[in-house]
Formats: sequence, C-alpha cells, structure tokens
Amino acid sequence: MDLNAPVLIHFIDWDLFSRLAVAALLGLVLGLDREVRGHAAGLRTHGLICFSAASMTVSIIALYNQLEGERMDPLRVFEATGAFIGIIGAGLIVFSKGEVKNLTTAAHLWLVAVVGIACGAGQWPLVAIAMGVSLVLLTVLWFVEKRYFPDTEGKVE
Repeated sequence: MDLNAPVLIHFIDWDLFSRLAVAALLGLVLGLDREVRGHAAGLRTHGLICFSAASMTVSIIALYNQLEGERMDPLRVFEATGAFIGIIGAGLIVFSKGEVKNLTTAAHLWLVAVVGIACGAGQWPLVAIAMGVSLVLLTVLWFVEKRYFPDTEGKVE
C-alpha cells in the first residue's frame, strides 16, 4: 500500500497553526453563549467540534494535494461532518410536555462545524461573516426574544 510521505513536526507552519488555533478559539467563543445559558453543549463541545472540523479539513486538503486528486473526493468531508453533527444534534433535542428543548444548540453545533471547516480551508472572509452573523443571532436576538416573545420559547402548538 502506498502511503503519503510523513510530515515531520518541525514542518508545522504558522498558516497551519493559525487555521487550527483560530478554529478552536472561535468554537470556544461560540460555545460561551450556550455555556452561560446552561445548555448541554457548551464551551468544550463547541471548541472541540470546531477544532476537529478544521483539522479534518486541513488534513483532507493536504491529502488531496499529496495524491494530486487521484482516487479522492474531498467533498466527502462535508458529508461526514454533516452526518456526525446530525447525530449529535438529534441526541440533544428533547421534546417534553409540548416543548422542544436544545434545538438552537443543535443548530449551533452545525454552525460551529461549518466555521471549523472554513477555518481549516483558510476561508477567512467566510469565517468572519459567519462569526458576526452567528453572534448577532445568538446574543442580540436572544434579548429580542426575551423582551418581546417571552412565552413562546420552545412551545409547539
């Protein structure tokens, strides 16, 4: 079996470090909202998912380039990530007494995975826009919901 050439530890460059470090930090920032509100998936979960998605993306891009695109479909990384996050999200969502719980947290984990993939791919404008929009959706809209729709959170009719 032919394997790709190993990359020794002294070849870690700042680009690779920045992609993974930024993903981990942004995952923690996005998880802070869920942690503060006491939801099941908090800081560590968000940080790990974002970092893992970035690591997986960097790895698949490197393998694709090393194999020169032969016998590879790098887009499968998105399929695998989506399936995995779907399983985690489904486990988080609870329907009890006419209320749905953790739906936002499940959707948020999907977003964190996408941000991690974008960090791994070095798509910095996408990362910046996704972070800005997600922070507005999670924080600003939370205050709007609490102020103007206090009795509708999680209710299913």
